[in-house]
Amino acid sequence: MGLGLAPVAPGTFGALLGVGIHVATLRWSSPERVVPVLLFWLAVVCVAHWLLTPFAVGYWKHPDPRHFVLDEVAGYLVVAAVCPFMTTWSSIAAGFVLFRVLDVIKIPPARQIDRDWKGAAGILVDDLVSGVYAGVIMWVFWLTRSG
Repeated sequence: MGLGLAPVAPGTFGALLGVGIHVATLRWSSPERVVPVLLFWLAVVCVAHWLLTPFAVGYWKHPDPRHFVLDEVAGYLVVAAVCPFMTTWSSIAAGFVLFRVLDVIKIPPARQIDRDWKGAAGILVDDLVSGVYAGVIMWVFWLTRSG
């Protein structure tokens, strides 16, 4: 969709597609179907990532092309899927920012996965790990806020 072609922070712009999927799912799915629908889209994005990685690597001639951002979409969708309480703009924004910060700083084992794993798995899994971390932190904030 061209989001990864942004001249600055292509991963951040790419992750916005995940936000769009999340918001659309909240809007057009019943509350009990939001998580299954998000998991469906997460699976679709992961499969697309897996299938398109060889093309992206060849096209941009880099083992982890920065303009190929399906991994960021998947990472954000992890946060959305594991945090069903993220239904307001402020909680969605918090989950998005938290995911992007954790994806950039790469807390272990995300750092080791990013550095040591090759191919589609190496590009994708570190973002999934960062999404899990962001989801855990969002849960801690939500539980402490809700008593």
